Amino acid sequence: MAEAPERNLALDIVRITEAAALASARWLGRGDKNAGDEAAVKAMRNSFSSLNITGTIIIGEGEKDKAPMLANGESVGTGKGPALDVAVDPVEGTNLLASGRPNAISVIGVAPSGCMFNPGHSFYMRKLVVPEAAKNVIDLDAPVSLNLQNIAKALGKRLQDLLVFVLDKPRHVPLIAAIRKAGARIQLQTDGDVAGALMANDSRSEVDCMMGVGGTPEGVITACALKGMGGEIIARLEPQSYVEKEAIENAGIDLRETLTTDSLIKSDDCFFAATGISGGDFLTGVRYVQDYALTKSLVIRGKTGTKRYIESYHNISRLAKISAVQY
Repeated sequence: MAEAPERNLALDIVRITEAAALASARWLGRGDKNAGDEAAVKAMRNSFSSLNITGTIIIGEGEKDKAPMLANGESVGTGKGPALDVAVDPVEGTNLLASGRPNAISVIGVAPSGCMFNPGHSFYMRKLVVPEAAKNVIDLDAPVSLNLQNIAKALGKRLQDLLVFVLDKPRHVPLIAAIRKAGARIQLQTDGDVAGALMANDSRSEVDCMMGVGGTPEGVITACALKGMGGEIIARLEPQSYVEKEAIENAGIDLRETLTTDSLIKSDDCFFAATGISGGDFLTGVRYVQDYALTKSLVIRGKTGTKRYIESYHNISRLAKISAVQY
């Protein structure tokens, strides 16, 4: 494994998520998810070109949807800095952006080279994400009701007060029924389980945990954030097609293995950044005011556990001259 970075890269990579958010927010509610994603990818790639790292894209979100993407294996950065594994999702929640719904965000996670789980062609995994107080009481194979009881107890809450984030997908009909039978509350969102996982670990949010099957790339990015937030993700690859299952098995990945925060990201010296695009409960979206745009971001350093919420004012006319951001 490469030597750990010496500086706080979170403050560098947040400029990349800001650029992606500014570029894609122009497509809010316009019904074209690929156009919004493409704008974010272009802005992100352009911003990476000035960052002094020797980066390799391990997670390039977009393949499963045939969307624009930073490709797996692509080199990013100037090639003059630390060797890093990079996970990106230029628009986490492309459908949210296209339909004008809340909680679309732009996210990046980085870790020293060789420290990031590479899922290959795995697109989906079963996940359970909890805050630090409940990290030692969960089991992916336990009944939903038992996990919820243990989480509620660890958080000092009554079960009926617990709020569970779940993606509103047909595959989750049994899960939703089990949560309701247990007596917990549910927050359903159509997309965006990175935001859901982050909300479960943000004391400002009412969400207590996240359950269900979501994207594998998003799971790795989530682990990068949880390294600094102190929470836990436990997961298992869960292919949604025979082709995906065969690709995973051919790659020699064990479908029975339970993955954790520490196995998804093997170094504490990792960094995470997220910038709001369409707004919502977690990070407010891009706001345009005359020649300026306002963004809200979260940056996390895994090694120290420091979280920073950053409000930035961007001069759009100046940015348009040197970046992919449109005036």
